[in-house]
This record gives sequence, C-alpha cells and structure tokens, in this order.
Amino acid sequence: MGAINNDWLEALKEEFKKPYYAKLHKKVLEEYQTNLVFPPADDIFNAFHLTPLKDVKVVILGQDPYHNVNQAHGLCFSVKPEVDIPPSLVNIYKELHDDLGCEIPNHGYLTKWAKQGVLMLNTVLTVRAHQANSHRGIGWEEFTDAALRAVNAQDRPIVYILWGKPAQAKKTMLTNPKHLILEAPHPSPLSAYRGFFGSKPFSKTNAFLKEYGVEPIDWQIDNQ
Repeated sequence: MGAINNDWLEALKEEFKKPYYAKLHKKVLEEYQTNLVFPPADDIFNAFHLTPLKDVKVVILGQDPYHNVNQAHGLCFSVKPEVDIPPSLVNIYKELHDDLGCEIPNHGYLTKWAKQGVLMLNTVLTVRAHQANSHRGIGWEEFTDAALRAVNAQDRPIVYILWGKPAQAKKTMLTNPKHLILEAPHPSPLSAYRGFFGSKPFSKTNAFLKEYGVEPIDWQIDNQ
C-alpha cells in the first residue's frame, strides 16, 4: 500500500493509529499476497495523491473499484486509458455531453478532473478480481468516512455529487452549510433512466463554484 504524503496525512493521521486500521492494513496485505486484487497496491490512495485536501472543490463518491483486469487505478468511475469505457462512465459522458456540450472522449481516464480538485473517492478502496464488493466491511468504509469528515470540515464552498443509494447514505455526515449536495440515481445502465439523465450535475456544480468566486471545473476530457 502506497503511503499518503500530502496534506491528507495530517487530516487522517489519527485513523492510522486506530485498531481498525491495523486490522485493515493486515487484511489488505494478505489479500494482495494470496489473491488478484485491484487496483495495483501503489494506486490504492491515488484519489488522495491527485487531489490534496486543500484543493478539493468537488467530491464524486463511488462504491468500490472496478474488478476486471487493468481497469481500476484508484479513482472512482475512471479506468486506465487503454481500457474500454465501462457502462456507467459511458452514461456519465452522455450526461456531460447533454449538460455542457462536452465532446465524448475515446477513453475513460479521468485524472484531469482529479487534478482540478475533484476528489474521486470510492467508499471501499480495494476489491478482489471479478468479485464486486468483496472488500466491503473490512474497514475501508471507516477510513473513507474519516476523509469525508475532513472535507466536511473545510470552510469553503465544496460540491458533493452523490449518485445512487450507497453514496447518498453518506449525506448525514455532510453538515457544512457552505457546501452543496447534489443527488441523483446511479449512472449504471440499471438506474440511469430513473433520473440520472437530465440531472445536470456538471453545470450545477460549476454554477455553484462560480457564484462563490471559485474557478469552475473544466469537465472536458480530451482524446488521447
């Protein structure tokens, strides 16, 4: 597991001392030694590496990493450039096109968003190959809840984009009146037509940021 070494380390340092984290760390190491686990161990904390706490403007909350080979690299909904775009991200791109007119790119690598202050956090940070939710309940949720509390404590405008019930379950933790919460059904093909399409999360996010004098997100992912 790669270490966190930016300002998130200060925000999360108490978590690393807690008994649950010692158990989590041991379990994750065992899993990597005995099973095929995604993302690669050095990518587990990429959401934190690419988006320092001081730079967070937007939080997109996912569930657990993609579980097929070469997909996951530590950012929710994002895949490595050479990998087919997963169905949920296809739908995110459709909504982005309809909402802001962005061109749909030829890959699903979303690091451009992360580097602009979009924290792309899964609630569970690892998964066994081809077994969705296989690392649910081993301690990651407690750790990512601490990260959400750290964002909630930031005294500046921040937008949370909560797609689907698991993400929306975190809403009770998000109590800062300076922050905006946007909710919609999950973009997966099973639920996107129940209100994800037409929810306009990208334009709403940018309108909120601009209203408070914050540089909006350039959501256009360029072709590679």
